[in-house]
Amino acid sequence: MTNPPGAAADRPPGTVLEAVLERITYANEETGYTIARVAAERSGSELLTVVGPLLGAQVGESLRLTGRWGSHPRYGRQFEVWSYATVLPATVQGIRRYLGSGLIKGIGPKMAERIVDHFGTDTLRVIEEEPERLVEVPGLGPKRTRMIAAAWEEQKIIKEVMIFLQGVGVSTSIAVRIFKQYGEASIGVVRKEPYRLADDVWGIGFKTADTIAQAVGIPHDSPERVKAGLRYTLSEAADDGHCYLPAPNLVADAVKILEVPAELTAACLEELAAEEGVVREDVPAGESGDSTVPAIYLVPFHRAELSLAGTLRGLLASGRDRLGAFEAVDWPTAFDWLRGRTGADLAPEQAQAVRLALTEKVAVLTGGPGCGKSFTVRSIVTLARAKRAKVILAAPTGRAAKRLSELTGHEATTVHRLLQLRPGGDASFDRDNPLDADLVVVDEASMLDLLLANKLAKAVPPGAHLLFVGDVDQLPSVGAGEVLRDLLAAPDVPRVRLTQIFRQAQESGVVVNAHRVNTGQQPLVREFADFFLFPCEEPEEIAALTVDVVARRIPAKFGINPRRDVQVLAPMHRGAAGAGALNTALQEALTPAREGMPERRYGGRVFRVGDKVTQLRNNYDKGAAGVFNGTVGVVTAITPEESRLTVRTDEDEDVDYSFDELDELAHAYAVSIHRSQGSEYPAVVIPLATSAWTMLQRNLLYTAITRAKKLVVIVGSRRALGQAVRTRGAGRRHTGLTHRLRGQ
Repeated sequence: MTNPPGAAADRPPGTVLEAVLERITYANEETGYTIARVAAERSGSELLTVVGPLLGAQVGESLRLTGRWGSHPRYGRQFEVWSYATVLPATVQGIRRYLGSGLIKGIGPKMAERIVDHFGTDTLRVIEEEPERLVEVPGLGPKRTRMIAAAWEEQKIIKEVMIFLQGVGVSTSIAVRIFKQYGEASIGVVRKEPYRLADDVWGIGFKTADTIAQAVGIPHDSPERVKAGLRYTLSEAADDGHCYLPAPNLVADAVKILEVPAELTAACLEELAAEEGVVREDVPAGESGDSTVPAIYLVPFHRAELSLAGTLRGLLASGRDRLGAFEAVDWPTAFDWLRGRTGADLAPEQAQAVRLALTEKVAVLTGGPGCGKSFTVRSIVTLARAKRAKVILAAPTGRAAKRLSELTGHEATTVHRLLQLRPGGDASFDRDNPLDADLVVVDEASMLDLLLANKLAKAVPPGAHLLFVGDVDQLPSVGAGEVLRDLLAAPDVPRVRLTQIFRQAQESGVVVNAHRVNTGQQPLVREFADFFLFPCEEPEEIAALTVDVVARRIPAKFGINPRRDVQVLAPMHRGAAGAGALNTALQEALTPAREGMPERRYGGRVFRVGDKVTQLRNNYDKGAAGVFNGTVGVVTAITPEESRLTVRTDEDEDVDYSFDELDELAHAYAVSIHRSQGSEYPAVVIPLATSAWTMLQRNLLYTAITRAKKLVVIVGSRRALGQAVRTRGAGRRHTGLTHRLRGQ
């Protein structure tokens, strides 16, 4: 049974209402609060309104709801749900609705109707006890029958597990994930090792595991709980970009979360380090390195930092050189030849970068928009290929790889696909099986987190050249680390920073204002035909105007496709002007419900054909070579009979999702600015509200502006814009890569 958080233990017994869930009109994924319409036998044909914690319940399921009747001043009589349980339907109508809801793979609405027409109220008993009889139904062969029987059996086991899990406060959707991970062992794991859930099951964090642990009797001050809390605190720090936390910071943060004494937390940290659950190491503090801090790492980040630094130092010191032909090149002649091929001269900074990339085995090229990074990379690739060098081009995202391919005329791929990452994250190419390359160029390198950069560097063969290209002033990677910034801070790593803005770029409001924001100046919003500010103050007003700008004004004035080519980039996910609420509003404006077109609800989201969506986690089992966090695509098909939704990704691959995997997808009409890294869009709309005050920082706004190729529209408060320009941004992340690159 699913109970709302904070439910009163001494609440009087409630009224029981048995009903079939007909439709969900609203669902909040964070709180579980749901508004739904149900059909109850006592209500005849009239649907009843129920409100409360129903997240996880599926349309078509028969529910036993416990709660009380009440009256809303605006919406009238409704049933307030305290808890619910699913029950099998008993009527022909209920069975037809239940089977046709997509819960059982192989049965869609039409097939459900045929099965129920044939077996009537005996349908569920036949599926349970005599599934071989399903072949009696026209259109059902032995293969489909076996699929239905297997799906029914799995649902039955899931229900048994869910009854137990709901009893300890776990929602249905989380229970399904637990079952997928552990199968029939789920109950044993939850009872004996509840904190494993936070490590093993995607979507379950420490807080959920902690709630379950307390429900099964784990003491509040148990060392097991405190150690799990310390690991969780480090994991949260990694999500914020840190590779380690200083020990005092870690203890203080964990104490707030765990609400246990600092002495107990510190003692458990010592035990955890002794058990090799974490690594403790003194690392230099600050730029000078005169003092040290006791750094606490999760093991994977410590290993990756050591490995990446050692690999890069090894590449730099390698006695081999797979681009040795460039040691004796007559550079003026080479640049003359290049001008003949490209039709343009290299600026002095660009020429320096070309020489560096082709003569140094590890190098960094950085610079802002309009400074010629793309032309420089194209020049490097053109010269390398003229010497018959094997060149590999890669970028962290599909969109960035496409752009790199277009500007160089040479095939480019994502880093994940280049390395052929397998389930578990291991790469097919590594130190023992390196890439066949003389030059590896990685664009949008500000997006590279520590773990991915380490995997990439290990795959570069000795003697090959590795060039990192990116804008260091953009937001750092979503994952832990600050690789590009750390490389630039290491004195032994060769680098060039392009600073000259070319004349053509000076006519672009996107380029000019990106540089103005980056230097702390207000953008010019009336001087250019490609940069606009629509001022308004209240978040609700900002949201409504943002939708109007995307759906109506930009297409009318510029002829830009609003679904394909306009991207809303929000500082935050939450709030009226956040990405979450904007996605709902933009979906209704751009991809509304249509009669006869299938759609699928999952939690608080409704998926429709034509929706722009994004992947929320790395899934190495999807597609030809995995689908990765941040991949964007469009829903091209929803097939209820197969319980399947199909997405065409921005890498032009069709990827199928079963209906119980839809928690991996979110709408992407609006995304957070962090999630937009590495992507470029013809038009970008940026809603800025003062409610996002703590997020309004210079590198955030700069990153959003630099995502646009043709047009930027800011919708919102002048005060919020001023705050974003003035605020330099968060301090440096806790990383040790720079000092390790010094060989310390």
